Amino acid sequence: MNSRIAVVPGSFDPPTLGHLDVIRRASQLYDQLHVLVVHNPDKEAMLPIAQRLALLEQSIEESDIEIDVVVASWSMGLLVDYAVDVDAGVLVKGIRSQVDVAYETPMAIVNRHLAHVETVFLLPDPAHALVSSSLVRQVAALGGDVSPYVPPAVARFLDTGARDI
Repeated sequence: MNSRIAVVPGSFDPPTLGHLDVIRRASQLYDQLHVLVVHNPDKEAMLPIAQRLALLEQSIEESDIEIDVVVASWSMGLLVDYAVDVDAGVLVKGIRSQVDVAYETPMAIVNRHLAHVETVFLLPDPAHALVSSSLVRQVAALGGDVSPYVPPAVARFLDTGARDI
């Protein structure tokens, strides 16, 4: 496996500035990124996967990220199966708190054991440390301004009332 290729997985429902920050910083560490929208059976999605993919692609295109970024989705099988398929040796996960560390650590250990894929945790920019997709969904559903928390493409999309999908 190539450690210069990394996978950045998440539900991205919707993509936030915190997600984009992790993607941007990971892009400075690796030659190629696969930003992977994964289905989380424990969460009820606001946006269909196709819409999340489109918003991620547009947000990345409008950003200053200059390396090759593949935006894809994965809903069947293990995340490490995707990593192995694309020859990635690393999963990059953004973590905001000790709760995230406690949740992600066992998965990182199992992924290393199953497929020799390492996990790298990136701490958030303090400006994004408290922002989650869940919080953005809640603010958007109640008609609040989410523009401080999401990339411009996502803010435009949510501002059109499309959040009522």
